[in-house]
Order: sequence, then C-alpha cells, then structure tokens
Amino acid sequence: MKKTALVLSAVLLIFAAACGNGNNESSKKLVTVKFSEVIRSIFYAPHYVAMSKGFFEEQGLYVDMNTAQGSDKGAAALIAGTADISLVGPETSIYIYNQKGDKTLKIFHQLTATDGSFLLSREKLDNFKWSDLEGKTVVGWRPGSAPQMVMNSTLIKEKVANVNVITNIAAPAMAGAFTSGQGDFIQLFEPVAATLVKEGKAYYAASMAEAFGPFPETSYVATADFIKENPEIIQKFTNAVTKGAEWLNTASEAEITEAIMPFFEGTPEDLIIQSVDSYKKQGTWPTKPELTEQQFEILQSVLIENGVLKAEEKVTDMEGIVDMSFVRSN
Repeated sequence: MKKTALVLSAVLLIFAAACGNGNNESSKKLVTVKFSEVIRSIFYAPHYVAMSKGFFEEQGLYVDMNTAQGSDKGAAALIAGTADISLVGPETSIYIYNQKGDKTLKIFHQLTATDGSFLLSREKLDNFKWSDLEGKTVVGWRPGSAPQMVMNSTLIKEKVANVNVITNIAAPAMAGAFTSGQGDFIQLFEPVAATLVKEGKAYYAASMAEAFGPFPETSYVATADFIKENPEIIQKFTNAVTKGAEWLNTASEAEITEAIMPFFEGTPEDLIIQSVDSYKKQGTWPTKPELTEQQFEILQSVLIENGVLKAEEKVTDMEGIVDMSFVRSN
C-alpha cells in the first residue's frame, strides 16, 4: 500500500511539473506585431535598439518588421491591414483624416523631433551658403514627403530660387544616381550620407535639422480601430521604444554599435557611431516622445506652405488624429 502511494505521489509530481512547464512555455509566447518602417535609417535608432536589446520581448511582443520605402506605402499598409503599426510621417494621418473614409490613422508616439537628412555637395564647399544652390540640381525626395517639404520650406525661408530639385528617383536609388553623375547636391539620411562622404564621393554642406529647426518628422501610427481594440499592445510598444531611446543616452559606443550593426550590414562601425552622435547633437530623439500642439501647428504650416494641404482643410481638432495618452502614462 505504501509503495502504491509513493508511486501515485511520483506520478502526480511529474504531472504537476509537466503542467507547470506547459504554463511557463505558454507565458513565454509573444504577440506578433506587423510593423512597417518608412525607410531604413539610423534616424530610427531607438527602434532598432528596442529590437536588438530585447525590449519588445520584455513587453511580450514580437515585431515582424518590413521596410515600406515611403510614408504613403506605410499608411496604405495600415489601411489594408497588412501592418498593425507603421513608422511614417505624421502628415499621412492628416491626409487620410481629411478623406473622410472608413478608417482613421492615429499618431501615438513621436519618435523624431527634427528632420534627419543632410545636404551633400559634389564639390567641397568651405563656406556653404544656401544661395550656392541657385541654378543647381538637387537629388531629393518624392513630392509630399517630409524631407522634400522641409527642403522646399528651407529654400523659401532662405529666399533661394531657380533650384532644380529632382523628386522622381526612388529612395534606394538616390545615392547611386548621384554617384553616377546626376545632380550637384543630394539630400540623404544617415548612414548613407556618411558612407558617401567617407568614400570621397560627396561632402557635407548642411544639416536640414539645423537649417529648418524643430519638425515632427516621423511618428508611430496605427488605425484608430487597432488602438481602440489593442490598447495594451500600443502601450507595450511605446514602453519598448521609449526604453530604446533612453538606453541610447547612456550606452557606450561599443554597446551602441553592437545593438545597431545587425540592421546595417556592411556599414563600418565608425560611421554608425558618427551617425548616432550627429542625430543626438541635433536633438533628434526627444526625452518625452510627445507630439505637442506647437509641433502639430508647425507640421500643418509646412503642409500648407507646400501646397499639399489647403488652409481650410487644416485639422483644428488635434485629438481626432493624435493620441498621446500612451506616452504620458509611460
């Protein structure tokens, strides 16, 4: 009888252990988030850090990432349901809101507070002036994109006319077009800009962030329906990216390189650090990743100035397309 009881106890212990292991495995399952980034750039370093350092996993999320090559494509992915969250220009939310369609996009996290592009010249200019662009050709970004509008608004501010800005070259092909001889100047993000400079194929002329000033260039966006149905996912996503930005401020150069390198294969370590430092100095990643009313006003003023938004279409109810509650509760 005693032997039978011992055997029964052992069986129960094994069963309990098996159930316990099953529960542990279940608790380790991650929720997949379909994510679309606008382009691949160190401008979005906090996101890559959150991925490589496991900050998303800590929140119970697995980020399935693809690169859209354009805010318009990233927004379309949200509308079509092929992406849950997109990193795009916040202007896309305004465009879709004004279309009065079935879906609305909402901005829930403001990743960058400046433009992230740099103007490079084919010839070295010791004392670049914006008037140097008169009569010249600039390889630029697609019409209506944030970097294109920042460039155009800067030219207006600097009273520079007679500049031919090429806007019909796909983002991945821009650097190749320039090195093949097209254009006198080019507007690029890091680390592509630093790569051309290191290769002796271009020279830094100006930082668009310094030339233009504060600008809410890239935001995390999801449909209003997805946010309403999945607030816990949005909060966890926000927590992870915010932690990534905070980590960048204290990590060593070696740690930063190790975290970001997998997303930029072939890019030398020194260029990765140089790019991160450049963006830090420009105040690219705000301590509080919040889209403020002042930034929203700057954004809409730029859209109106560039003719992609009519003055009467200006969004007066910011809360219709902006939800900063997740950032505030972080």
